[in-house]
Amino acid sequence: MKHHLEFEKPIADLQQRIDGLRRHPEAHGIGVSVESEVHSLEVKLESLKRQVYSNLNAWQRVQVARHPHRPYTLDYLRLAFTEFEELHGDRMFADDRAIVGGFARLAGERVMVIGTQKGRDTKENILRNFGSAHPEGYRKALRLMKLAAKFNLPIITLIDTAGAYPGVGSEERHIGEAIAVNLREMMLLDTPILAAVIGEGGSGGALGLGVADRVLILENAYYSVISPEGCAAILWKDRAASSKAAEALKITASDLQRFGLVDGIISEPLGGAHADPETAAATLRASLNEHLSEVRALTPEQRLASRYAKFRSFGHFSEPKRIAA
Repeated sequence: MKHHLEFEKPIADLQQRIDGLRRHPEAHGIGVSVESEVHSLEVKLESLKRQVYSNLNAWQRVQVARHPHRPYTLDYLRLAFTEFEELHGDRMFADDRAIVGGFARLAGERVMVIGTQKGRDTKENILRNFGSAHPEGYRKALRLMKLAAKFNLPIITLIDTAGAYPGVGSEERHIGEAIAVNLREMMLLDTPILAAVIGEGGSGGALGLGVADRVLILENAYYSVISPEGCAAILWKDRAASSKAAEALKITASDLQRFGLVDGIISEPLGGAHADPETAAATLRASLNEHLSEVRALTPEQRLASRYAKFRSFGHFSEPKRIAA
């Protein structure tokens, strides 16, 4: 069943008209040829898509990032990578299915891919915990990263999570410590690391996989310290202000690149990645391959120094000088 966002409804209505004309041309009684009418409507549809998707606001992009048909990590592993072999468990507590990872090939090169994974239906969402990992998920990710470093394999992380799971069990097993250790260790691994935000990039849950030589983001993804709904509930005491919060947070790809928080924006097909997953995957693969080649050209020492300088440059602020009494 197709799912259409509110602002996509004019597009969906026109597409439905085209589909109906193709299925039952005789019912429309048009005087011109069916092919000519369909072609005219398709040109109009293309123009409408460009008009809508070139003017999305921050809240609309958040909705696109959460689209239920948007490609997830396992979809990209199938479409953009080859020979994926999943590895399981943190060797301490359990295997967290909210994070998947294993060996794969990117354009023929052996890599370690790790990503957060949501579910498509209720059963899978329960299995994947809606893409929100427990501490064992981050410890599994770190185990795989260290394994990759041992064999000098590049690490690629795919981020799509509303945040780490904040439940009692997660806190009892030290979710904050697990994420903090990942931040420290990813800063010290001397193998190339690329991170790509493919959907939602929520809070520390995203950052726990996000320390990399290059941080990329898909055109309609977002990356934020808090969700727009959470921000609206705190500042405006009303989740209905989510649209206003999304704008204020500056969480879109263009905002993040302008502030220097991401290193590149990966374009999506017209209509979003969910409209053409194959093309989205091909674009992701090409971008990862390009950035990996550039990072590979650096020595381990240069990579570590550049990575450290990159993250130390975040969060500039200034304070007014105090005047002595």
